Order: sequence, then C-alpha cells, then structure tokens
Amino acid sequence: MSRKGLLERLREGVVVGDGGVIFALERRGYVDAGKWTPEVVVEHPEAVKQLQREFLRAGSDVIQTFTYNGTQDKLTRALGKNAISCQQIADAACRIAEEVAKEGDALIAGSITKCASYKDGKGKAAVQAQIRSQLELFIKNKVDFLIAEFCCSCFFHVEEMEWAIEEALKTGLEVAATMGIGEKGDLNDVSAGECAVRMAKAGAKVVGVNCMFDPDETVKTIKAMKTALDDAGLSPFLMTQPNGFFCPGAGKYGYLSCPEFPYAMEPRLVTRFDVHRYARAVYDLGVRYIGGCCGFEPYHIRAIAEEMAEERGKMPPASDKHKPWGKCLETSYNEFLRKRVGRDYWEGLIPSSGRLQPPSHVYDLSPENDL
Repeated sequence: MSRKGLLERLREGVVVGDGGVIFALERRGYVDAGKWTPEVVVEHPEAVKQLQREFLRAGSDVIQTFTYNGTQDKLTRALGKNAISCQQIADAACRIAEEVAKEGDALIAGSITKCASYKDGKGKAAVQAQIRSQLELFIKNKVDFLIAEFCCSCFFHVEEMEWAIEEALKTGLEVAATMGIGEKGDLNDVSAGECAVRMAKAGAKVVGVNCMFDPDETVKTIKAMKTALDDAGLSPFLMTQPNGFFCPGAGKYGYLSCPEFPYAMEPRLVTRFDVHRYARAVYDLGVRYIGGCCGFEPYHIRAIAEEMAEERGKMPPASDKHKPWGKCLETSYNEFLRKRVGRDYWEGLIPSSGRLQPPSHVYDLSPENDL
C-alpha cells in the first residue's frame, strides 16, 4: 500500500513538521557557523541521522533533506575548489532522510535553497537554472514532495519565490512554499498578505512562513496571510515553521539582527510551553502544517505533537518518557516541586534569563543586505 501524500494528510488533519538541523548541528560541533554548509551529511552522516531520528520520535510527520546551502556555487565559495559536490550532498542527505523516514510513516521533503543569482540580478532564467539543478537531484533521489524554503537561506523576495514555484511544479511533485518574512513583508516591501496570494496564484498548494521570526511574530504573519488569501478567494493549506528564539522588534531581518546571533542565542530560546501556545494559536487560525526551524529541538517538536494529540488521535513515541504540563513531577520527593504540576503553573510562568545585567548590545536594525 502506498503512503499517503502531503495533501491527503493535510486534508485529513494536522501534519507536524521537523525542527532546526543546522543550528543544532553547529552546537554539536558538526557545522561551521561562518560557512553554514552541509558537508556533515557526507563526513558524519550518523550525526544527522540521529538528530532526524529524534525529530521522528518526537512526532514529526516530515523529514526534510539536510541540503541547506547545498548548491555548487555556495559549496565552492565556502569550501574551495576541492569542495564536496552538490550531488554528493544531495545523495547523502536524501539517503539519510529516507532511512529515518522509513522508521516511521514520515514523508521526505526536498528543500530548495534560494539562489545567489537573484541577488546578483542575473534574471529569471539564471535563477531557474539554479533551482532546476537542485530539483534534478531531488527527482533522482525520489523525494515525496518539495518545500521552497530553507532556514536562513530561505526566500526573502516573493518574485524569486514565484520563479522557484514555477520551476518546482514542472516536476509533478506537490509543492509547499514558505517565505522567511514577518508581518511587514518581504525585502522589496511586498506585504505578507500579497506574498501569500502571489505564492498561491503561482501554484503552491501549501503556503506560509518559516525561520526568520519567532513564534509570536509568525502568528501575526500567518494571520495577515490568511486574511489576504480569504479576501482573494484562495484556499491553499497554511504552513508555519518559525525559529525558536524570541526576537521582538527585530525588523525585516528577524533574528539575524539580534546581537547574540549566532553564538549566544540561548537566553532567547522558547520553552516547550511557548511552543504549545504557538501550536494552538496557528491551528486556531487554520494552519495544518505546523513545525519549527532554527532553534527548534526535538522536545519543541514533541510539544507541537502533544498539543495536537487530540486532533491527531495519538501521542508521539517520545511522550513515553514525558507527561505534558509537568505531570512527571507528581512523583517528585519534593513537595514544592509537586506543586508545579499543571497547565496553570507552566502556562502562566514568565521565565527568567538568570542574568541581572541589562543587555550589552542593542539591535542592529540595518545590517548589510546580503540576503
């Protein structure tokens, strides 16, 4: 029996995405934060496999290929003339994703990276040629569907996204499209709502937002997108995959403009309870593909799966060792810890960073535009 595809699953209910691989692997010592390239899939495939396996156990219905920045121009620029080829990267990443996905009932998503050609002003043909080179590798490796997005290398201009969708649809695969934007829109001042409408009109059956902004901003952005789509009479499925770091007031560059990026973001990290709140908020807005991006660890994905347990009719395997809302503390020897059992306590908690000093830097809201 063939597995259900993405759209069939979305028609039936909630699809839980996976989390952030590039940030997690940098922290584990497998990725260079200056280059952000994915040679780890060739050099240390077991590290990628273990992380993706943890996302699967946490409840992910999708495993994305770790092909972030895996285009040949990026690899050569970052690693030199002896760089691992993009074909080696794609083959290894797809092989890892396939092996993990088969351990559950997950789909494999080939994730498309934005192109340097767009920033360089080389035009539609050059951009689509770079997109096509990525797609050919995904087709060869038989991924289940495509996502036009990827972490900090996601799409910041809706025009480039439209070109990517147009090319991706030629493969015959289902196409999801999410942009790295906030409520204010893309870097050309196209509103979030208009971006959503243009993505849907370009042919993407799933549209939304990913990575650059925190869950709170993402809720605002997808709400604006839904309003515009409704007004235009369009009804694609909605998808959200925010980053896992609070960055209020960060402007169009999102968490990249935080002075702590990328090495000291931990004090900004969302809690599992923040993720419960995010998942419920976007679900109530009509989002059915709910995941995370940079900063989302497996326990954050588990929080999504647990919040959506009733809608999905199941809990994730990782919940065998975890009871939502602190219920594991019922067996604590300490009475003061037993009093922390329950949703009221954890939902009402405002965590402290533990630091008494004020921040040493303020936002740089005007970083060089190299996106």
